[in-house]
Amino acid sequence: MKKMIKLGVVLALYATAACVGLAFVYTGTAKVIAERQKADLEAALKDLFPSGDGFEEITGALKSADASVSFKNEYSVKAAGAVIGVAVRAVGASYGGPITVLTGVGSDGKISGVKVLENKDTPGLGANAASPAYFVDRASKTTFTGQFKGKPITDGFVVKGDVIAITASTITSKAVTGVVKACGAASGEWLAAQGGSK
Repeated sequence: MKKMIKLGVVLALYATAACVGLAFVYTGTAKVIAERQKADLEAALKDLFPSGDGFEEITGALKSADASVSFKNEYSVKAAGAVIGVAVRAVGASYGGPITVLTGVGSDGKISGVKVLENKDTPGLGANAASPAYFVDRASKTTFTGQFKGKPITDGFVVKGDVIAITASTITSKAVTGVVKACGAASGEWLAAQGGSK
């Protein structure tokens, strides 16, 4: 009996030491991870708006009209002090789970770019939504998200209509397109209220 108690105490001490060690690792890396995520987001925003020289978080200013799409963060994009667009990080339901998309809308009422930030869909199929090597139009080397650039937010955003679907991945195609459409509509309203959308 004494051996079992001793073994239990030793095991509890090892477990406590492991938990304390993990807590220190988490504390030490949480700041680095947060900084990395911020840098990645800023790089993505710069990709969507190369001429933007400032990004201001305006989370809560835009509302999704689509109940299946939730907005996580919104950013006002400025150049020389003037608002030139808005970017929305939003989440929608897809085949493999939630899909996170960053959509930029310019003050001209057109999509400035789309980036899939998180996608758990099937590799080689739905995961192609974020692939820079998968082309929905091989002749023009247009990626799935690349087809949205320059698209007016007033378009229909209909998969297999005015949006080319990813081969064998209609669910993913519809999920991304639905997020982009919701972001475009809300961004257009916000920009119009700012006097920026034409």
